Amino acid sequence: MNMKLNLMKFVGVSVVALATSIASAEVVVVANANSDIGQTDGESVQKLFLGKSNYIGGVEAVPVDQSEGNDARDQFYELVVKKTDAQLNAYWSRLIFTGKGAPPKQYFDDAEVVEVVLEDEEAVGYIDSALITEGLKVIYTPQ
Repeated sequence: MNMKLNLMKFVGVSVVALATSIASAEVVVVANANSDIGQTDGESVQKLFLGKSNYIGGVEAVPVDQSEGNDARDQFYELVVKKTDAQLNAYWSRLIFTGKGAPPKQYFDDAEVVEVVLEDEEAVGYIDSALITEGLKVIYTPQ
């Protein structure tokens, strides 16, 4: 009985901790602080990540994506691009098949995206807002 009560407490605390971490995570779109890319809107970011434009505010930009299964990626594509993984895969399959485009290069996680954006002034990526660091600037925050 005591073991069962402890297990229930552990599960309850784990659920609260998970919910808190999910609730506090907010995805933001970032660029290199030295980039000429300024504040932008969701439509411009969406076009960049769907291969419909190579520019944000008249400045050339390179999208930096994350691999499937990352929380930041899920939140970004839900809020900004408005596509599920299945819709996104179908979209890129059509473009690849017709030779009209290729998806952005994917990186493993937020940390790799930060590294790429810090090294490349044309790079635009999305990360959890808690990971913003010196050398980055937020150019869009989804609502």
